[in-house]
Amino acid sequence: MPDAGAADAFPVLVPHGAACRQTADAFAFKWGKTDTFGSPAMREATRTWLLDRYCGGDPDRLAEWLSTPGRLILDAGCGAGLSGSLLFAPHLAQHTYLGIDLTSAVTVAAQQFIERGLQARFLRADLSALPIRPGSADLILCEGVLHHIQEPIVALRQLAMALSPQGRMLFYVYARKAPVREFTDDWIRYQLMSLSDEKAWEALRPLTRLGQALGSLGVSVEVPEDVPQLGIPKGVYPVQRLFYWYFCKAYHRPDYTIEELQHVNFDWYRPLVCHRQSPVEVEGWCGTVGLSIERLHVDDAGISVVARRSDA
Repeated sequence: MPDAGAADAFPVLVPHGAACRQTADAFAFKWGKTDTFGSPAMREATRTWLLDRYCGGDPDRLAEWLSTPGRLILDAGCGAGLSGSLLFAPHLAQHTYLGIDLTSAVTVAAQQFIERGLQARFLRADLSALPIRPGSADLILCEGVLHHIQEPIVALRQLAMALSPQGRMLFYVYARKAPVREFTDDWIRYQLMSLSDEKAWEALRPLTRLGQALGSLGVSVEVPEDVPQLGIPKGVYPVQRLFYWYFCKAYHRPDYTIEELQHVNFDWYRPLVCHRQSPVEVEGWCGTVGLSIERLHVDDAGISVVARRSDA
């Protein structure tokens, strides 16, 4: 198995289609901007979010899954390795971590792991043609990747085949949003389509600043009853959250820098391949590829799954 420094030595299996190539290029660009992710605030928020969705907020559950030394952890679509390093850092001395990504982000990931003193190996390859032995991965993380693949079920089937009989797969996909939000998301993607990645990044800056401005208001509004035409449930919402969930994603966290907020918005709006699913569709995927769902966590943002092989 190659070491971290050998990531670029492997052939790249590039999927067909301009949209797939654009999506891969967008993520290579994003993860190359290493100053836009990885601050203590961003790392802690991301780690908490991961543990909440997959482990019910309990890191001991993850430790239990990795209680037997010598397991193979596969980070499928690892990007710069942010999620993998946050989840698995305490366990990597006892296990083998393998990060696979289609893009040059694996080089960034290798460097990030080296800087943090973490042991890791990396491959650059397409998840739809996974180059590892069937049944060899004991824990698979596929965080926010399948919805950026033209045929996600093909990649999910490859991952299911790679999973060991007693292993677990953790994956996350985007949930379908309210109707106006769905329209706005795709409209902004269309507006950015003809731009270079650098120009698209800058074109999103006014939207990012709008999210900051709305978030700084500190004002909430009550929706007195459900608005089914807009998909808005009744309730009390901070103005920024109401805008964010039901009209336009303009991300905001007061502890993030403007560049970190840009990173989140670019991640959402730039890739042309960006599927959104329903829980029923995700359950259908799992049944089709022979996975049994152990945990299904659904929120406004997406659908998180912990699954095992159905024949285990």
